[in-house]
Amino acid sequence: MIYADYNGSAPICEDVKEYFIKRLQDGPFANPNSIHRLGTKVLTAMENSRAICAKTLGAKYTQVIFNSGATEGITQVFHSVLDSAKDDGQNIVITSGIEHSAVINCAKFYVNKGYTHKIVPTLSNGVIDFDQLKEWLKEFKGRIALVAIMAANNETGVIQPFEEIASICTKNEVPFLCDTTQFIGKCHFDFQKTNIDYAVTSGHKFGALTGTGILLAKHPGKLHPLVIGGGQEKGIRGGTQNYLGYETLAVALDSFTKNAGKYEDLKVKRLEFEKEIKKRFPQVVILGEDAPRVCSTTYISYPGVHGQAVQIELESSDIFVTTSSACSDNEPVTSKVLKAMGVSDEVGRGVVRISLGHCSPLESYDKILEALTNAYEKLGKIKSY
Repeated sequence: MIYADYNGSAPICEDVKEYFIKRLQDGPFANPNSIHRLGTKVLTAMENSRAICAKTLGAKYTQVIFNSGATEGITQVFHSVLDSAKDDGQNIVITSGIEHSAVINCAKFYVNKGYTHKIVPTLSNGVIDFDQLKEWLKEFKGRIALVAIMAANNETGVIQPFEEIASICTKNEVPFLCDTTQFIGKCHFDFQKTNIDYAVTSGHKFGALTGTGILLAKHPGKLHPLVIGGGQEKGIRGGTQNYLGYETLAVALDSFTKNAGKYEDLKVKRLEFEKEIKKRFPQVVILGEDAPRVCSTTYISYPGVHGQAVQIELESSDIFVTTSSACSDNEPVTSKVLKAMGVSDEVGRGVVRISLGHCSPLESYDKILEALTNAYEKLGKIKSY
């Protein structure tokens, strides 16, 4: 079996499995906010995990806020920044058209509260139009409440110029939220060097337990709690902490650091795979091919062949990928990401996303190549649309 949907959710990594099994066997288990000895031991382990996460992500210890994942972090930043910004005359929110729905829906929520939502265009290679963003920051100076643009796209794997965005936002005194969910755990990330105001990620994207995440905040004191609770996370996130889950965040990030070199090998193998599949099928399109991408993602389309049909063929060979597109009445819909890139329906309806991780054997690409070749040869004879 080959699992090739790491961008959707990575399997729990081996280091986390070993740690977690031993942790469950050995204990201790207690409320980390209790002042007895067991509570103190649990709290110490959790705070040690915070320190490891901070070091790995280039953040200060105090800048790491544990939570349930990126969606919660995104919502908290929008809530913290926008609940009062309009009163100061800042009523514009800028995002790209390729953001995760967590960002898009937060922006829509605040449009209903009187904000204006402006969407930065995306170029055909999957990179946002940075020049347009610069123009808007100049044109609407003093009126922009928040810029929210991701580091790497979940569908195409295309890396955005987030450090340049952070720099120009800082220059214009505009808070910058960067969704780093598809970047952290695949590429080296240094929060302080990037100068980002807020960054979010989810543990299940890099091998930690589902329902865990991190919000990095340059100035944590500016955050307002979504859950007031009993003052946990220094009053930023109430509720008894998921200390076992948070410990796995540290283990998974440490595992990434130890295995970071494997991603370069994966990139070489991915490029070989893409070159060979295009040699066999010249009509195939690799989305974002000419842009910088995370090394483990291929978003590929055989125009005229349903991506879901390809997905089913691969699954029959025990290879699990995703299409990243909705379907209704057997009419696949081109995703909003591809529409933002100006991709035609003929290409957009044919996509499948292949995403691996540092735990994936390199020979997985060889097996995917043969299975995909068989699928294209079979389905190409009976074009779907």
